[in-house]
Amino acid sequence: MNKPLESSNDPARLDHRQQQSSTTNHPKRYLKTITLISSFGGLLFGYDTGVINGALPYMARPDQLNLSAFLEGLVASSLILGAAFGAVFTGKLADSKGRKRVIMYLAFVFLVTTIGCSFAQNAQVMIFFRFLLGLAVGGASVTVPAFLAEVSPVELRGRMVTQNELMIVTGQLLAYTFNAVLANYSGGVSHIWRFMLVLATLPAIVLWIGMFFVPESPRWYASKGKFKSAWRVLMKIRHPKRAKLELTSIKKAVHTEQKLSKASFKDLAIPWIRRIVFLGIGLSVIQQVTGVNSIMYYGTQILKDSGFSTNVALIANVANGIISVLAVFLGIWLLDKVNHRPMLMIGFAGTSFALLMISIFSMTLNGTALLPYLVLSMTVMFLAFQQSTISPVTWLMLSEIFPQRLRGLGMGVSVFCLWITNFMISLLFPVIQEFIGLSATFFLFFLCGIAALLFVKLALPETRGKSLEALEIYFRNKGRKIAVGDQNSKLRL
Repeated sequence: MNKPLESSNDPARLDHRQQQSSTTNHPKRYLKTITLISSFGGLLFGYDTGVINGALPYMARPDQLNLSAFLEGLVASSLILGAAFGAVFTGKLADSKGRKRVIMYLAFVFLVTTIGCSFAQNAQVMIFFRFLLGLAVGGASVTVPAFLAEVSPVELRGRMVTQNELMIVTGQLLAYTFNAVLANYSGGVSHIWRFMLVLATLPAIVLWIGMFFVPESPRWYASKGKFKSAWRVLMKIRHPKRAKLELTSIKKAVHTEQKLSKASFKDLAIPWIRRIVFLGIGLSVIQQVTGVNSIMYYGTQILKDSGFSTNVALIANVANGIISVLAVFLGIWLLDKVNHRPMLMIGFAGTSFALLMISIFSMTLNGTALLPYLVLSMTVMFLAFQQSTISPVTWLMLSEIFPQRLRGLGMGVSVFCLWITNFMISLLFPVIQEFIGLSATFFLFFLCGIAALLFVKLALPETRGKSLEALEIYFRNKGRKIAVGDQNSKLRL
Protein backbone atom coordinates (compact mmCIF):
# COMPACT_ATOMS: atom_id res chain seq x y z
CA MET A 1 0.00 0.00 0.00
CA ASN A 2 1.31 3.45 -0.88
CA LYS A 3 1.99 5.87 1.92
CA PRO A 4 -0.03 9.10 2.04
CA LEU A 5 1.51 11.86 0.01
CA GLU A 6 1.98 13.98 3.12
CA SER A 7 4.41 11.34 4.31
CA SER A 8 6.06 10.33 1.08
CA ASN A 9 6.00 13.77 -0.54
CA ASP A 10 6.40 11.89 -3.81
CA PRO A 11 3.64 12.31 -6.39
CA ALA A 12 5.17 9.53 -8.45
CA ARG A 13 3.92 7.06 -5.84
CA LEU A 14 0.30 7.97 -6.55
CA ASP A 15 -1.77 5.01 -7.66
CA HIS A 16 -1.26 4.43 -11.40
CA ARG A 17 -4.98 4.13 -12.02
CA GLN A 18 -5.54 7.65 -10.66
CA GLN A 19 -2.96 9.01 -13.08
CA GLN A 20 -4.63 7.20 -15.96
CA SER A 21 -8.10 8.46 -15.04
CA SER A 22 -6.78 12.01 -14.77
CA THR A 23 -5.75 11.95 -18.38
CA THR A 24 -9.41 11.80 -19.34
CA ASN A 25 -9.96 15.15 -17.64
CA HIS A 26 -9.97 18.40 -19.54
CA PRO A 27 -7.84 20.76 -17.45
CA LYS A 28 -8.31 23.84 -19.66
CA ARG A 29 -12.07 23.39 -19.73
CA TYR A 30 -12.14 22.95 -15.95
CA LEU A 31 -9.95 26.04 -15.50
CA LYS A 32 -12.41 28.07 -17.58
CA THR A 33 -15.21 26.91 -15.29
CA ILE A 34 -13.18 27.81 -12.20
CA THR A 35 -12.38 31.25 -13.61
CA LEU A 36 -15.97 31.96 -14.61
CA ILE A 37 -17.45 30.95 -11.26
CA SER A 38 -14.90 32.61 -8.98
CA SER A 39 -14.83 35.82 -11.01
CA PHE A 40 -18.51 36.31 -10.15
CA GLY A 41 -16.90 37.91 -7.09
CA GLY A 42 -15.51 40.54 -9.47
CA LEU A 43 -18.92 40.86 -11.15
CA LEU A 44 -20.49 41.57 -7.75
CA PHE A 45 -17.71 44.06 -7.01
CA GLY A 46 -18.55 45.89 -10.23
CA TYR A 47 -22.34 45.72 -9.91
CA ASP A 48 -22.46 46.89 -6.30
CA THR A 49 -20.12 49.83 -6.94
CA GLY A 50 -21.88 50.76 -10.19
CA VAL A 51 -25.54 50.35 -9.24
CA ILE A 52 -25.46 53.35 -6.89
CA ASN A 53 -24.86 55.50 -10.00
CA GLY A 54 -28.47 55.11 -11.11
CA ALA A 55 -30.13 54.27 -7.81
CA LEU A 56 -28.94 57.38 -5.93
CA PRO A 57 -31.13 59.98 -7.73
CA TYR A 58 -34.23 57.95 -6.81
CA MET A 59 -33.35 57.05 -3.22
CA ALA A 60 -32.41 60.70 -2.55
CA ARG A 61 -35.99 61.88 -3.20
CA PRO A 62 -37.99 63.31 -0.25
CA ASP A 63 -40.54 60.47 -0.39
CA GLN A 64 -37.74 57.86 -0.25
CA LEU A 65 -34.58 58.30 1.89
CA ASN A 66 -34.55 62.13 1.62
CA LEU A 67 -30.77 62.47 1.22
CA SER A 68 -28.81 65.69 1.46
CA ALA A 69 -25.66 66.12 -0.64
CA PHE A 70 -23.55 64.94 2.30
CA LEU A 71 -25.76 61.89 2.91
CA GLU A 72 -25.61 61.05 -0.80
CA GLY A 73 -21.84 61.02 -0.53
CA LEU A 74 -21.99 58.94 2.64
CA VAL A 75 -24.34 56.37 1.08
CA ALA A 76 -22.06 56.03 -1.95
CA SER A 77 -18.78 56.05 -0.03
CA SER A 78 -19.71 53.88 2.97
CA LEU A 79 -19.25 50.83 0.73
CA ILE A 80 -15.76 52.04 -0.17
CA LEU A 81 -14.81 52.55 3.48
CA GLY A 82 -15.96 49.01 4.20
CA ALA A 83 -13.95 47.78 1.21
CA ALA A 84 -10.77 49.35 2.62
CA PHE A 85 -11.06 47.30 5.81
CA GLY A 86 -12.33 44.23 3.96
CA ALA A 87 -9.25 44.27 1.73
CA VAL A 88 -6.92 44.46 4.73
CA PHE A 89 -8.48 41.78 6.94
CA THR A 90 -9.75 39.27 4.39
CA GLY A 91 -6.23 38.43 3.22
CA LYS A 92 -5.31 37.02 6.64
CA LEU A 93 -8.62 35.16 6.84
CA ALA A 94 -8.00 33.60 3.41
CA ASP A 95 -4.53 32.52 4.54
CA SER A 96 -6.07 30.85 7.58
CA LYS A 97 -9.34 29.36 6.26
CA GLY A 98 -8.55 28.91 2.56
CA ARG A 99 -9.42 30.85 -0.59
CA LYS A 100 -12.46 28.77 -1.53
CA ARG A 101 -14.08 28.91 1.89
CA VAL A 102 -13.58 32.67 2.21
CA ILE A 103 -15.08 33.31 -1.24
CA MET A 104 -18.12 31.33 -0.11
CA TYR A 105 -18.29 33.44 3.05
CA LEU A 106 -18.11 36.57 0.91
CA ALA A 107 -20.93 35.32 -1.34
CA PHE A 108 -23.15 34.92 1.73
CA VAL A 109 -22.23 38.43 2.95
CA PHE A 110 -22.99 39.81 -0.54
CA LEU A 111 -26.43 38.16 -0.41
CA VAL A 112 -27.45 39.25 3.11
CA THR A 113 -26.18 42.83 2.85
CA THR A 114 -27.73 43.35 -0.60
CA ILE A 115 -31.11 42.36 0.85
CA GLY A 116 -30.48 44.72 3.77
CA CYS A 117 -29.73 47.63 1.41
CA SER A 118 -32.76 46.83 -0.77
CA PHE A 119 -35.18 47.01 2.17
CA ALA A 120 -33.55 49.95 4.02
CA GLN A 121 -36.14 52.40 5.33
CA ASN A 122 -33.80 55.28 6.17
CA ALA A 123 -30.32 56.59 5.40
CA GLN A 124 -28.78 55.19 8.60
CA VAL A 125 -29.79 51.60 7.79
CA MET A 126 -28.67 52.04 4.19
CA ILE A 127 -25.24 53.33 5.25
CA PHE A 128 -24.84 50.47 7.76
CA PHE A 129 -25.58 47.75 5.21
CA ARG A 130 -23.55 49.49 2.48
CA PHE A 131 -20.55 49.45 4.85
CA LEU A 132 -21.02 45.72 5.48
CA LEU A 133 -21.44 45.16 1.74
CA GLY A 134 -18.14 46.98 1.30
CA LEU A 135 -16.40 44.40 3.49
CA ALA A 136 -17.41 41.79 0.91
CA VAL A 137 -16.36 44.01 -2.01
CA GLY A 138 -12.93 44.61 -0.47
CA GLY A 139 -12.55 40.96 0.39
CA ALA A 140 -13.39 39.95 -3.18
CA SER A 141 -10.89 42.49 -4.55
CA VAL A 142 -8.10 40.64 -2.72
CA THR A 143 -9.20 37.01 -2.50
CA VAL A 144 -10.50 36.34 -6.01
CA PRO A 145 -7.35 37.54 -7.88
CA ALA A 146 -5.15 35.65 -5.40
CA PHE A 147 -7.18 32.47 -5.92
CA LEU A 148 -7.07 32.81 -9.72
CA ALA A 149 -3.31 33.44 -9.67
CA GLU A 150 -2.76 30.31 -7.56
CA VAL A 151 -4.81 27.91 -9.70
CA SER A 152 -3.70 29.22 -13.09
CA PRO A 153 -0.74 27.85 -15.09
CA VAL A 154 2.05 30.32 -15.83
CA GLU A 155 1.14 30.92 -19.47
CA LEU A 156 -2.53 31.64 -18.61
CA ARG A 157 -2.02 33.56 -15.39
CA GLY A 158 -2.23 37.06 -16.86
CA ARG A 159 -5.35 36.21 -18.85
CA MET A 160 -7.10 34.49 -15.94
CA VAL A 161 -6.31 37.18 -13.38
CA THR A 162 -7.22 40.07 -15.69
CA GLN A 163 -10.54 38.35 -16.42
CA ASN A 164 -11.49 39.40 -12.89
CA GLU A 165 -10.87 43.05 -13.90
CA LEU A 166 -12.99 42.41 -16.98
CA MET A 167 -15.78 41.01 -14.81
CA ILE A 168 -15.63 44.11 -12.58
CA VAL A 169 -16.27 46.50 -15.47
CA THR A 170 -18.83 44.04 -16.89
CA GLY A 171 -20.65 44.20 -13.56
CA GLN A 172 -20.64 47.99 -13.75
CA LEU A 173 -21.97 47.87 -17.30
CA LEU A 174 -24.76 45.51 -16.22
CA ALA A 175 -25.61 47.86 -13.36
CA TYR A 176 -25.83 50.86 -15.69
CA THR A 177 -27.90 48.88 -18.20
CA PHE A 178 -30.38 47.51 -15.66
CA ASN A 179 -30.65 50.95 -14.06
CA ALA A 180 -31.60 52.47 -17.41
CA VAL A 181 -34.07 49.72 -18.31
CA LEU A 182 -35.79 49.70 -14.91
CA ALA A 183 -36.00 53.48 -14.72
CA ASN A 184 -37.43 53.89 -18.21
CA TYR A 185 -39.98 51.09 -17.91
CA SER A 186 -41.05 51.60 -14.28
CA GLY A 187 -43.67 54.20 -15.03
CA GLY A 188 -42.09 56.71 -12.65
CA VAL A 189 -42.21 54.47 -9.53
CA SER A 190 -40.09 56.21 -6.86
CA HIS A 191 -38.93 53.02 -5.13
CA ILE A 192 -37.50 51.56 -8.35
CA TRP A 193 -34.03 51.89 -6.74
CA ARG A 194 -34.89 48.90 -4.52
CA PHE A 195 -35.25 46.68 -7.59
CA MET A 196 -31.94 48.02 -8.96
CA LEU A 197 -30.16 46.98 -5.77
CA VAL A 198 -31.82 43.61 -5.18
CA LEU A 199 -30.75 42.26 -8.59
CA ALA A 200 -27.26 41.75 -7.10
CA THR A 201 -28.62 38.82 -5.08
CA LEU A 202 -28.68 36.71 -8.25
CA PRO A 203 -24.89 36.66 -8.93
CA ALA A 204 -24.31 36.26 -5.17
CA ILE A 205 -26.37 33.05 -5.22
CA VAL A 206 -24.57 31.86 -8.37
CA LEU A 207 -21.19 32.50 -6.71
CA TRP A 208 -22.12 30.68 -3.50
CA ILE A 209 -23.55 27.61 -5.25
CA GLY A 210 -20.83 27.58 -7.92
CA MET A 211 -17.99 27.52 -5.38
CA PHE A 212 -19.17 24.08 -4.22
CA PHE A 213 -17.93 22.80 -7.60
CA VAL A 214 -14.58 24.63 -7.47
CA PRO A 215 -11.48 23.14 -5.80
CA GLU A 216 -9.38 24.82 -3.15
CA SER A 217 -6.11 26.42 -4.23
CA PRO A 218 -3.34 23.78 -4.40
CA ARG A 219 -0.87 26.37 -3.17
CA TRP A 220 -2.97 27.04 -0.08
CA TYR A 221 -3.10 23.30 0.63
CA ALA A 222 0.68 23.13 0.25
CA SER A 223 1.19 26.11 2.57
CA LYS A 224 -0.63 24.09 5.25
CA GLY A 225 1.45 20.98 4.58
CA LYS A 226 -1.45 19.18 2.87
CA PHE A 227 0.54 18.03 -0.14
CA LYS A 228 -1.75 15.08 -0.91
CA SER A 229 -4.72 17.42 -1.22
CA ALA A 230 -2.63 19.81 -3.33
CA TRP A 231 -1.70 16.89 -5.61
CA ARG A 232 -5.33 15.86 -6.06
CA VAL A 233 -6.30 19.39 -7.13
CA LEU A 234 -3.34 19.67 -9.51
CA MET A 235 -4.34 16.39 -11.15
CA LYS A 236 -7.70 17.98 -11.98
CA ILE A 237 -6.33 21.25 -13.41
CA ARG A 238 -3.06 20.05 -14.99
CA HIS A 239 -1.89 17.13 -17.07
CA PRO A 240 -0.16 14.48 -14.90
CA LYS A 241 3.47 15.21 -15.85
CA ARG A 242 3.02 18.91 -15.36
CA ALA A 243 1.18 18.35 -12.07
CA LYS A 244 4.20 16.45 -10.74
CA LEU A 245 6.64 19.18 -11.76
CA GLU A 246 4.42 21.93 -10.39
CA LEU A 247 3.99 20.22 -7.04
CA THR A 248 7.76 19.95 -6.73
CA SER A 249 8.08 23.66 -7.53
CA ILE A 250 5.36 24.57 -5.00
CA LYS A 251 7.15 22.57 -2.30
CA LYS A 252 10.39 24.44 -2.93
CA ALA A 253 8.56 27.78 -2.80
CA VAL A 254 6.83 26.86 0.47
CA HIS A 255 10.15 25.74 1.95
CA THR A 256 11.79 29.04 0.90
CA GLU A 257 8.96 31.17 2.29
CA GLN A 258 9.16 29.38 5.64
CA LYS A 259 12.76 30.54 5.96
CA LEU A 260 11.91 34.20 5.28
CA SER A 261 11.12 36.49 8.17
CA LYS A 262 7.96 38.54 7.71
CA ALA A 263 8.33 42.22 6.97
CA SER A 264 6.99 44.69 9.53
CA PHE A 265 6.56 48.45 9.83
CA LYS A 266 9.98 48.58 11.50
CA ASP A 267 11.48 47.83 8.09
CA LEU A 268 10.36 51.29 6.92
CA ALA A 269 13.46 52.60 8.69
CA ILE A 270 15.46 51.10 5.79
CA PRO A 271 15.61 53.78 3.05
CA TRP A 272 15.18 51.56 -0.01
CA ILE A 273 12.22 49.71 1.55
CA ARG A 274 10.66 53.00 2.59
CA ARG A 275 11.02 54.26 -0.98
CA ILE A 276 9.21 51.23 -2.44
CA VAL A 277 6.34 51.51 0.04
CA PHE A 278 5.97 55.23 -0.66
CA LEU A 279 6.00 54.51 -4.40
CA GLY A 280 3.25 51.94 -3.89
CA ILE A 281 1.19 54.39 -1.86
CA GLY A 282 1.78 57.15 -4.41
CA LEU A 283 0.79 54.89 -7.29
CA SER A 284 -2.40 53.91 -5.47
CA VAL A 285 -3.33 57.51 -4.67
CA ILE A 286 -2.75 58.96 -8.14
CA GLN A 287 -4.90 56.21 -9.65
CA GLN A 288 -7.82 57.66 -7.68
CA VAL A 289 -7.26 61.43 -7.40
CA THR A 290 -8.13 62.13 -11.03
CA GLY A 291 -11.73 61.39 -10.03
CA VAL A 292 -12.36 58.17 -11.94
CA ASN A 293 -14.84 56.94 -9.37
CA SER A 294 -16.70 60.24 -9.29
CA ILE A 295 -17.69 59.28 -12.85
CA MET A 296 -18.27 55.61 -12.03
CA TYR A 297 -20.45 56.39 -8.99
CA TYR A 298 -22.00 59.75 -9.92
CA GLY A 299 -21.98 59.61 -13.73
CA THR A 300 -25.78 59.80 -13.93
CA GLN A 301 -25.83 62.81 -11.58
CA ILE A 302 -23.07 64.54 -13.60
CA LEU A 303 -24.97 64.07 -16.86
CA LYS A 304 -28.19 65.18 -15.18
CA ASP A 305 -26.52 68.36 -13.89
CA SER A 306 -25.19 68.98 -17.41
CA GLY A 307 -28.71 69.10 -18.83
CA PHE A 308 -30.05 65.59 -19.42
CA SER A 309 -33.23 64.42 -17.72
CA THR A 310 -32.77 61.61 -15.17
CA ASN A 311 -34.03 58.87 -17.52
CA VAL A 312 -31.95 60.09 -20.46
CA ALA A 313 -28.89 60.42 -18.20
CA LEU A 314 -29.33 56.79 -17.11
CA ILE A 315 -29.38 55.66 -20.75
CA ALA A 316 -26.42 57.86 -21.71
CA ASN A 317 -24.42 56.56 -18.77
CA VAL A 318 -24.47 53.07 -20.33
CA ALA A 319 -21.91 54.44 -22.81
CA ASN A 320 -19.48 54.84 -19.89
CA GLY A 321 -19.94 51.17 -19.04
CA ILE A 322 -19.47 50.01 -22.62
CA ILE A 323 -16.26 51.99 -23.13
CA SER A 324 -14.88 50.67 -19.83
CA VAL A 325 -15.31 47.06 -20.96
CA LEU A 326 -13.79 47.70 -24.39
CA ALA A 327 -10.90 49.66 -22.88
CA VAL A 328 -10.01 46.80 -20.52
CA PHE A 329 -9.67 44.49 -23.53
CA LEU A 330 -7.31 47.05 -25.10
CA GLY A 331 -5.36 47.39 -21.85
CA ILE A 332 -4.85 43.63 -21.59
CA TRP A 333 -3.44 43.63 -25.13
CA LEU A 334 -1.17 46.64 -24.49
CA LEU A 335 0.42 45.37 -21.27
CA ASP A 336 2.68 42.89 -23.06
CA LYS A 337 3.58 45.27 -25.89
CA VAL A 338 4.21 48.73 -24.40
CA ASN A 339 6.44 49.90 -21.53
CA HIS A 340 4.49 50.68 -18.40
CA ARG A 341 5.70 54.23 -17.64
CA PRO A 342 4.76 55.53 -21.11
CA MET A 343 1.36 53.86 -20.78
CA LEU A 344 0.76 55.66 -17.49
CA MET A 345 1.96 59.01 -18.84
CA ILE A 346 -0.23 58.75 -21.94
CA GLY A 347 -3.13 57.71 -19.74
CA PHE A 348 -2.79 60.65 -17.36
CA ALA A 349 -2.30 63.07 -20.26
CA GLY A 350 -5.52 61.79 -21.86
CA THR A 351 -7.59 61.84 -18.67
CA SER A 352 -6.29 65.31 -17.74
CA PHE A 353 -7.29 66.68 -21.15
CA ALA A 354 -10.80 65.22 -20.77
CA LEU A 355 -11.15 66.69 -17.27
CA LEU A 356 -10.01 70.12 -18.49
CA MET A 357 -12.51 70.04 -21.35
CA ILE A 358 -15.38 69.13 -18.98
CA SER A 359 -14.40 72.11 -16.84
CA ILE A 360 -14.22 74.51 -19.80
CA PHE A 361 -17.44 73.27 -21.43
CA SER A 362 -19.34 73.45 -18.13
CA MET A 363 -18.21 77.04 -17.61
CA THR A 364 -18.72 78.37 -21.16
CA LEU A 365 -21.72 76.37 -22.38
CA ASN A 366 -23.80 76.15 -19.22
CA GLY A 367 -27.50 75.92 -20.03
CA THR A 368 -27.06 75.06 -23.70
CA ALA A 369 -28.48 71.93 -25.33
CA LEU A 370 -24.97 70.97 -26.50
CA LEU A 371 -23.39 70.79 -23.04
CA PRO A 372 -24.65 67.35 -21.87
CA TYR A 373 -23.48 65.70 -25.12
CA LEU A 374 -20.03 67.27 -24.82
CA VAL A 375 -19.75 66.22 -21.18
CA LEU A 376 -20.78 62.67 -22.11
CA SER A 377 -18.17 62.54 -24.89
CA MET A 378 -15.47 63.68 -22.43
CA THR A 379 -16.45 61.14 -19.75
CA VAL A 380 -16.24 58.44 -22.42
CA MET A 381 -12.79 59.74 -23.44
CA PHE A 382 -11.71 59.87 -19.81
CA LEU A 383 -12.70 56.25 -19.16
CA ALA A 384 -11.13 55.08 -22.42
CA PHE A 385 -7.72 56.34 -21.22
CA GLN A 386 -8.30 55.36 -17.58
CA GLN A 387 -9.38 51.76 -18.14
CA SER A 388 -6.96 50.97 -20.99
CA THR A 389 -3.81 52.37 -19.38
CA ILE A 390 -3.94 53.71 -15.82
CA SER A 391 -6.00 51.03 -14.06
CA PRO A 392 -4.35 47.88 -15.52
CA VAL A 393 -0.83 49.29 -15.18
CA THR A 394 -1.45 50.41 -11.59
CA TRP A 395 -2.42 46.93 -10.41
CA LEU A 396 0.35 45.28 -12.41
CA MET A 397 3.07 47.62 -11.10
CA LEU A 398 1.84 47.22 -7.52
CA SER A 399 2.40 43.47 -7.90
CA GLU A 400 5.86 44.02 -9.43
CA ILE A 401 7.64 46.66 -7.32
CA PHE A 402 7.52 44.82 -3.98
CA PRO A 403 10.09 42.06 -3.32
CA GLN A 404 8.70 38.78 -2.00
CA ARG A 405 9.44 39.43 1.67
CA LEU A 406 7.74 42.85 1.50
CA ARG A 407 4.83 41.98 -0.79
CA GLY A 408 2.22 41.31 1.88
CA LEU A 409 2.94 44.48 3.86
CA GLY A 410 3.49 46.67 0.80
CA MET A 411 0.38 45.54 -1.07
CA GLY A 412 -1.73 45.75 2.08
CA VAL A 413 -0.71 49.32 2.86
CA SER A 414 -0.95 50.44 -0.78
CA VAL A 415 -4.38 48.92 -1.44
CA PHE A 416 -5.68 50.32 1.85
CA CYS A 417 -4.53 53.81 0.78
CA LEU A 418 -6.17 53.29 -2.63
CA TRP A 419 -9.52 52.45 -1.02
CA ILE A 420 -9.29 55.31 1.50
CA THR A 421 -8.55 57.82 -1.28
CA ASN A 422 -11.49 56.38 -3.21
CA PHE A 423 -13.64 56.78 -0.07
CA MET A 424 -12.69 60.42 0.46
CA ILE A 425 -13.40 61.38 -3.16
CA SER A 426 -16.69 59.47 -3.18
CA LEU A 427 -17.76 61.11 0.07
CA LEU A 428 -16.79 64.67 -0.82
CA PHE A 429 -17.61 64.84 -4.53
CA PRO A 430 -21.33 65.72 -4.21
CA VAL A 431 -20.56 68.22 -1.45
CA ILE A 432 -17.78 69.93 -3.43
CA GLN A 433 -19.86 69.96 -6.60
CA GLU A 434 -22.79 71.55 -4.76
CA PHE A 435 -20.48 74.14 -3.20
CA ILE A 436 -18.25 75.20 -6.13
CA GLY A 437 -20.06 73.78 -9.18
CA LEU A 438 -19.28 71.20 -11.85
CA SER A 439 -16.70 73.29 -13.72
CA ALA A 440 -14.50 74.11 -10.72
CA THR A 441 -14.76 70.53 -9.38
CA PHE A 442 -13.41 69.04 -12.60
CA PHE A 443 -10.70 71.69 -12.78
CA LEU A 444 -9.49 70.44 -9.38
CA PHE A 445 -9.39 66.91 -10.79
CA PHE A 446 -7.43 68.27 -13.78
CA LEU A 447 -4.79 69.72 -11.42
CA CYS A 448 -4.58 66.36 -9.63
CA GLY A 449 -4.07 64.71 -13.02
CA ILE A 450 -1.12 66.99 -13.79
CA ALA A 451 0.40 66.19 -10.38
CA ALA A 452 -0.05 62.47 -11.11
CA LEU A 453 1.68 62.87 -14.47
CA LEU A 454 4.67 64.55 -12.78
CA PHE A 455 4.82 61.79 -10.16
CA VAL A 456 5.06 59.12 -12.86
CA LYS A 457 7.71 61.07 -14.79
CA LEU A 458 9.90 61.89 -11.79
CA ALA A 459 9.47 58.98 -9.38
CA LEU A 460 8.38 55.73 -11.01
CA PRO A 461 10.89 53.34 -12.59
CA GLU A 462 10.12 51.18 -15.62
CA THR A 463 9.23 47.61 -14.60
CA ARG A 464 8.45 45.89 -17.89
CA GLY A 465 11.03 43.28 -18.88
CA LYS A 466 12.71 43.22 -15.44
CA SER A 467 12.55 40.32 -13.04
CA LEU A 468 11.40 40.85 -9.49
CA GLU A 469 14.97 40.20 -8.37
CA ALA A 470 16.32 42.82 -10.78
CA LEU A 471 13.86 45.41 -9.46
CA GLU A 472 14.90 44.66 -5.89
CA ILE A 473 18.55 45.24 -6.85
CA TYR A 474 17.52 48.49 -8.55
CA PHE A 475 15.87 49.82 -5.40
CA ARG A 476 18.68 48.60 -3.15
CA ASN A 477 21.14 50.53 -5.34
CA LYS A 478 19.01 53.69 -5.06
CA GLY A 479 18.00 53.64 -8.71
CA ARG A 480 21.48 53.25 -10.21
CA LYS A 481 21.72 51.21 -13.39
CA ILE A 482 21.83 47.48 -12.92
CA ALA A 483 23.61 44.85 -14.91
CA VAL A 484 22.42 44.26 -18.44
CA GLY A 485 21.56 40.68 -17.61
CA ASP A 486 19.27 41.86 -14.83
CA GLN A 487 17.70 44.59 -16.95
CA ASN A 488 16.70 42.17 -19.64
CA SER A 489 15.78 39.28 -17.39
CA LYS A 490 12.15 38.32 -17.25
CA LEU A 491 10.14 36.74 -14.52
CA ARG A 492 10.42 32.97 -14.49
CA LEU A 493 7.77 31.12 -12.50
